[in-house]
Amino acid sequence: MRVLLVNKFLYPNGGSETYIFQLAEMLKSMGHEVEFFGMEHENRTVGNRVGSYTSNMDFHTGKFQKLLYPFKIIYSREARKKIKNVLVDFKPDIVHLNNFNFQLTPSIIYEIKKHHIPIIFTAHDYQLVCPNHLMVNGKTGKVCEKCVGGNSFQCTKDKCIHGSSVKSLLGTIENKLYAALKTYRFIDVVISPSRFNQCQLDKNPALKGRTMVLRNFISVEKPSEIDKKPYVLYFGRYSEEKGVKTLIKVCKRLENIPFVFAGKGDYQEEIVKLPNVKEVGFQSGEALCKLIAEAQFTVHPSECHDNCPFSVMESQVLGTPVIGAEVGGIPELVEEGKTGYLFESGNVDALAKQIESLWQDRDACRRMAEHCDTVEYMSCYEYCVELLEIYKKAIERYGK
Repeated sequence: MRVLLVNKFLYPNGGSETYIFQLAEMLKSMGHEVEFFGMEHENRTVGNRVGSYTSNMDFHTGKFQKLLYPFKIIYSREARKKIKNVLVDFKPDIVHLNNFNFQLTPSIIYEIKKHHIPIIFTAHDYQLVCPNHLMVNGKTGKVCEKCVGGNSFQCTKDKCIHGSSVKSLLGTIENKLYAALKTYRFIDVVISPSRFNQCQLDKNPALKGRTMVLRNFISVEKPSEIDKKPYVLYFGRYSEEKGVKTLIKVCKRLENIPFVFAGKGDYQEEIVKLPNVKEVGFQSGEALCKLIAEAQFTVHPSECHDNCPFSVMESQVLGTPVIGAEVGGIPELVEEGKTGYLFESGNVDALAKQIESLWQDRDACRRMAEHCDTVEYMSCYEYCVELLEIYKKAIERYGK
């Protein structure tokens, strides 16, 4: 089978890229052909044999003020032309979309359908129902579902995209345009990594009845010998929507508890100044696994509707309990009192109380660590077996 994986970033940038890279390697090992389509970038690590990619566009920078930029992030003629080159050359049996809005745009969906190829989409966030994709209100910084039911003008009103009126207006226009055109009806199957995500996407009439839940896979190996160390771990992006600002306040309050932060982002300078925090920067592979496995517990204080965070799953598989925010798909992963605890997202008092309580109860930490050893998630191989069945059924419906 020939599979074209589409994602705007073709270099390590986050969970979506982790997903597509591991997926590709496993599919190749199972005898399938895989190519990629997305933006060109100096750090690009995967691609296609005709070398066809869109030009790099950064929605976060001032480059967006260029005359044609607002039009290109709503409908990209370039992306449609470039993906056509790949479709003609590679002739994929199926196209698997991941993150594509703004940089690639839904224009590519029309070109794929023109070639009569089935489309699978993995929803790593809420982009198809929320213009800023996080379901976070731009004014309050709190989780918000106002746009999900179709009222995407709320995004413009509250400047939900990077605090910018212009960007938020463009996000609203993009959302309204493709809702009116019913473009997403051309997606054959939408894979939701959590029940919460599926519930939100089903509120889009074009997607209802096309969604299914398939949780993310995990590809980590537990170290052979684990010696728990006296620290609490946060790993991930240092951003406000991940709850890092709230966690910093908690660290200042719980000055007798040692924390380790592993990651990078906006709050790095503030984090390194905390006397009870060891900041070790971005970690990956064996080094990250060891860091997770040796922690007493990890904290996932997200203040957006995290979908199916790898960080929570990795912690449990590596035998480490989790204190997680009660938002998005996190409650579906944390078994209260057995693999961790939940707290009200954004509540400094609640998070501080939960961390302090568990830190002082090492017996509870040990019991939960033992229970984490019984938690099972799909391996990448098992995931691909199920995914290939989804591919095959979609292809059969096209009479191929």
